[in-house]
Amino acid sequence: MKECVVVDGVRSPNFRAHAEKGWARNLRIDEILTQVYEGLFAKNPKVKPEDVDALFCGSANQSGPQADIARLGWLAGGFPESVGTCSVGQQCPSGMAAVEFGARTIMCGEADIVIASGAEDMLVGRGGGGGGMDMAPRLAQRYNVMDFPMGMTAEKVGTMWNVSKKSAHLLSYHSNINAAAAVEAGKFKDEIIPIKGCVKDDGSSFVCDKDQWVRPNVSMEKMESMQPAFKEGGLVTAAGSSPLTSGACAVLLMSREKADALGYTYHIKYAGGSMAGCDPTVMGIGPLYAAQKLLKRKGLDAKDIGVWELNEAFGTQGVAVLRELGLGDEAPFKNVNVWGGALALGHPLGESGARIIITLNNIMKTDYKDAKYGLAMLCGGFGNANATLWQNVNK
Repeated sequence: MKECVVVDGVRSPNFRAHAEKGWARNLRIDEILTQVYEGLFAKNPKVKPEDVDALFCGSANQSGPQADIARLGWLAGGFPESVGTCSVGQQCPSGMAAVEFGARTIMCGEADIVIASGAEDMLVGRGGGGGGMDMAPRLAQRYNVMDFPMGMTAEKVGTMWNVSKKSAHLLSYHSNINAAAAVEAGKFKDEIIPIKGCVKDDGSSFVCDKDQWVRPNVSMEKMESMQPAFKEGGLVTAAGSSPLTSGACAVLLMSREKADALGYTYHIKYAGGSMAGCDPTVMGIGPLYAAQKLLKRKGLDAKDIGVWELNEAFGTQGVAVLRELGLGDEAPFKNVNVWGGALALGHPLGESGARIIITLNNIMKTDYKDAKYGLAMLCGGFGNANATLWQNVNK
C-alpha cells in the first residue's frame, strides 16, 4: 500500500459563536471555509484546485448552511466542478473521519492528492446546535434520552469516573495557560489563515488572525467560584466546558511518491485510525476506547506515544480519559495538548477532529521533532469516538 503524508494543514481562527460578540457573526461557514481553502492553495502553489483527486469535509450538524458542506461549500467558493466531494458525518469526530477517509483513499491507490477538511458554525439558529434534529422515538426504550445533552453526559462521566470539579478546572486552567503561551510564542501562525470580513464588537470590519477564546489570565479561584451550568450541585461549570465556537480547517494529504515528485517536505504519515462507540449518555469517555482499540491493533502502549491531542469537550471527560490511559492523575498531563485544547481554543464540533491533527503535525515538526508517534482522539455526540495515529517519517 502507498504511504499517506501530511503536506500541510491550515485553519481559520476559532470564533465565538455569538450573534452579537462573535467576530465571524457576519460570515457564513462556507465563506470561512472558502478562505481556508484559498489559503491552503496560496501556501502550496504547486497544487492547483483542479489537481485535487477528492475532497472530504466533516461537519457534525449537516443542516442549513452546513447541508452537504463538502460539495456546496466547494462549489460556492468557485472551485472546479470536476473535483469529487464527500461530506462526512460522525458528530464531533467528523473532521477526523474526513482525514482518515482521505488517507485511506490515498493508501489504496485511488488518489494522490486529497483535501480533508472540517467546518462547523455553532451559532444556534444558523446551522449550529443540532437544529431540526428528529431523534428516533424508540431510543427512549433503550436510554433515558434526557441524559443525551452534552452537559448531562459530562456530569455523568465525572460522577462515574470520580472526577472532582477541581480536577476538571485544573485541566481547563492548564489548557488556557498552554494556549496563551503558544499564542505568545507564535506557535499557531503557520496554521491560521487570516479571515477577511470579520467584525469587532463595535461593528467595524477587520481581518482576524487569532483565536477569539484564549484567555491568558485565568484564575483557579475564579473557576472554583463558578456555579454548575447543567445540574444543580453538579460538577460541570462554564469554565469546565468547551465554549460554543465556529471555524473551519483543511489538511493537504498526498501519497509520499507524489509529495516527493513535487518537492514537498513533510514530517508525519498516517499510521492508522480506530472508531469506537460507547453508551451515548457517557459519550465523553469514548476517546479512551478508541485509543485503546487503536493501540492494541498497532501493538503499542500509551508510553510509546510521544505527543497526545485530546479535544477537551469538557474537563470531566478529559480527566477521565487521560487518567484511564495512565497518563497521570491531574493536569498538567505530560505531552498532552501542549499548545492548549478546546477548553481554551474552542471546539467547533466537526472541525475539531481535523484541527487537532493539524496542530499535532506542527507540534511534531517543531517542539517534539524526535517523537516517533503522535495520537489524536476525540469524543462525539451519541457515543461516537475516534482516534488516529501519526508516525514520524524518519522513525
